[in-house]
Amino acid sequence: MSLILISEQLLNGLQFGLMLFLIAAGLTLVFGIMDIMNLAHGSLYMAGAYVAAETMQRTGSFTAAIVVAVAVTALVGIALEILILRKLVTRDHLAQVLGTYAVILIANDVVKMIWGPTPVMLNMPALLSGPVEILPDFLYPAFRLMIIAVGLVMALALYAFVTKTRAGVLVRAGASNRQMATLMGVRVPILFLGVFTLGAALAALAGALLGPITAVQIGMGEDILILVLVCIVIGGIGSIRGAFVGALLVGMVDTAGRAFLPMLLRNVFPADVASSVGPTIAAISIYVLMAVVLVFRPSGLFPARG
Repeated sequence: MSLILISEQLLNGLQFGLMLFLIAAGLTLVFGIMDIMNLAHGSLYMAGAYVAAETMQRTGSFTAAIVVAVAVTALVGIALEILILRKLVTRDHLAQVLGTYAVILIANDVVKMIWGPTPVMLNMPALLSGPVEILPDFLYPAFRLMIIAVGLVMALALYAFVTKTRAGVLVRAGASNRQMATLMGVRVPILFLGVFTLGAALAALAGALLGPITAVQIGMGEDILILVLVCIVIGGIGSIRGAFVGALLVGMVDTAGRAFLPMLLRNVFPADVASSVGPTIAAISIYVLMAVVLVFRPSGLFPARG
């Protein structure tokens, strides 16, 4: 197992973890502040990918695709919060799960009506389609490096927003103790709307960035939502720092497991068995990690609520 292969998979895990963080950050704040289990968050990720693909086909500009995807999905998030989630905020979690699951079904049908049932192509920009030589004999895709750079910049910007601005203080106060924040004069409906819009925009950004290296298809939001929920549980509900750490752990474990476990299992099992069993064990390892964390830290690694 060469050092170059290990380095490549570590970068892949970092890239995947940062994209999970963009999705998880919005969802953990929505759940932490609004106390709403929003299963439709993955549909916002899907919307970002589809809008980016459509914009890319019409304009040929990947930058325009990202900007339009984020803007359109943010508007969709505003409408979703005002029309649906604001009505669900006073209901129990079962009603919230059922209501947001209905949004998933509606979103999938709307996408099918507009783009059809087959996957849609989202091409990466030509300037970033080739590799970059990071070290001698170590080439890495330029597009994935761009994703890592954008993910790190957004993580730092979100951290600065939450910790250094007055709006961020209100967000943290709402995540830690929503009732106390209300009593202190925080305009909760506006806070809810702002947090949900921010979460929708971050999910759309992740969808637009991951679209060229994953399939832009119906149901893509539900697949990644499961991993995002694991990130939030590991990190702690309502915690940006927890979402970041949890996403990186999940991204690294998932990527390393899928890359290295089949090779290790070939020393024990036939190649065909190792190739099929390895990814399965890698997928299971994520939930094992979550179970281990919950045994020792039931509220997650960095819970927002004390």
